[in-house]
Amino acid sequence: MVVMAIFLIVIVLWVGTLYWKLHSLPERMAHKSQKLQFEIVAVLGLISLFTHMHIFWIAGLLLAMIDLPDFSTPLRTIAGSVERIADAAPQTPQLAPDAGPTGNSGHKSTSNEGVQGHA
Repeated sequence: MVVMAIFLIVIVLWVGTLYWKLHSLPERMAHKSQKLQFEIVAVLGLISLFTHMHIFWIAGLLLAMIDLPDFSTPLRTIAGSVERIADAAPQTPQLAPDAGPTGNSGHKSTSNEGVQGHA
């Protein structure tokens, strides 16, 4: 009877260890391959552990197997280029050849134009 009790305890501990290793499989896969979505896979594993809904574990496993494209590096490069363009000294705009200092083709208007003197 003592041997059977020890055997039962060992088997329960072994099955529990096997369960934990199987449950953490998606997280270990994502961590080993340095995936960008590692945190999402870890959260899905925790949600499936606490809710006992296996769909979260399956979603984490699928997400750990998929390589998501890296969008952050090209966007960071674009942002750096835009910052360099924005920091460049602006060029002075050149006026059109027929535009004078007033900007209306050399025609200066006076304040008395069109008004007849009544004095």
